[in-house]
Amino acid sequence: MAQPTVEEFLADLQHPRADDVRRIRAAIMAGNAELTEHVKWKAPSFCSRGVDRVTFRLFPTDHLQLVFHRGVTPQDTEGFEFGDDAGLLRWVAPDRAVLTLGDPAEVAAQQQAIVALVNRWVAV
Repeated sequence: MAQPTVEEFLADLQHPRADDVRRIRAAIMAGNAELTEHVKWKAPSFCSRGVDRVTFRLFPTDHLQLVFHRGVTPQDTEGFEFGDDAGLLRWVAPDRAVLTLGDPAEVAAQQQAIVALVNRWVAV
């Protein structure tokens, strides 16, 4: 069975935070014309030059996260640095971080910072 497009996936998404997923996804895609996207790990994933870089984590459904990574396979981390001046990321590995999205009001308030963080991440 073929993977659905992100639009098809989001049209059928049954998640308590589906509106936030759609809002953040639209802002990220509007903020970077070079990004592509597809469904990976049962969630929208943003790619730069064909490499998955930021992926929604939708399950369990009691929270909503964006996982910042450097592709499917581990990468060499020597010399890799990324500054998070906004303090939004929780580092789970030297080159992998998680941004937990708060309630809808917090998501709306942080939307520009989230898009800027994604753009900086995929540029590294």
